[in-house]
Amino acid sequence: MAYMWFTGLIIFSTEILALLVPECRARVPAIIVFGDSSVDSGNNNFISTVAKSNFAPYGRDFPGGNATGRFCNGRLPPDYLSEAFGLKPSIPAYLDPMYSIQDFATGVCFASAGSGYDNATADVLGVIPLWQELENYKDYQRKLETFLGAEQEKEIITEALYIMSVGTNDFLENYYAIPGRRSQFTIQQYQDFLIGLAEDFVKQLYALGARKLSLTGLPPMGCLPLERATNFMHPDSCAEEYNDLALEFNGKLKQLVAELNDELPGMKVVFANPYDLLLQLITAPSLYGFENAEVGCCGSGTFEMGIMCTPDHPLTCTDADKYVFWDAFHLTDRANQIISSYLFKDLKSNFL
Repeated sequence: MAYMWFTGLIIFSTEILALLVPECRARVPAIIVFGDSSVDSGNNNFISTVAKSNFAPYGRDFPGGNATGRFCNGRLPPDYLSEAFGLKPSIPAYLDPMYSIQDFATGVCFASAGSGYDNATADVLGVIPLWQELENYKDYQRKLETFLGAEQEKEIITEALYIMSVGTNDFLENYYAIPGRRSQFTIQQYQDFLIGLAEDFVKQLYALGARKLSLTGLPPMGCLPLERATNFMHPDSCAEEYNDLALEFNGKLKQLVAELNDELPGMKVVFANPYDLLLQLITAPSLYGFENAEVGCCGSGTFEMGIMCTPDHPLTCTDADKYVFWDAFHLTDRANQIISSYLFKDLKSNFL
């Protein structure tokens, strides 16, 4: 039985690697990223906020062992997707002065950990709001045109794959954490408010030339280690209220994607839904070679993230590949790789 499990794991791992082998260099010349900590490759390093991860043990399994500002022990989904599309193995943060427009021409990240669709969400931790991410993108376009010329710049902007991953913070760090939005909206009204913001953002991207977009849904956020730890009614269990909310919101996002594809000529929007696979990783981790899906690798794994995830914590695990979660809120490199492999199947069929 153990041999069969091990053999299955080898086959599964081989399938992941095969899916993430570079596929094509022509159809997707660049990956352009917007969103929150699920995709931020280090922009928060260069702003005044506590929402940072540019220190050990973050990045310990990243190539070179460097803490880049990614909320992970290694790489994020856009990094893996970039490599799968035949581009570079990691996408640099736009605010990082170590990189130039030459580096950004094949992929760039504007995301900011702690951000959301709602500007008020970014205000909670003083991070980059979505509207500013878009302004930074406009600045990128101007620099790209100067660097490559108008014709090549237009080709990259049109053919690039845009990845948008955001929304969890709007609920967990804003609506349910502070009273402001709860005094203005019911939870259903707030969902619709966010959907309207998402629609406006995509239409602005479209007006700026974007034609290929992957819009990522919410994860089963009630199963994040932090939410389990604070689920006082059912200790250590997933907060089903939050999972149900994620499913409801994802349904609204999926409907929005259908409407955008009807309304925007030449635009292809794909709904990237990590919910079901991530829930399976959490509820049946051994099927994927994981040993722990209830807590994160860093510290006690129940509440540590960001500045609380310290390099000298005695409880930090030695092998993050055995864990689904790296800290109390974010996935490990290996979990990100599995999710990326899953999402790439759909992106490949739509954009290659």
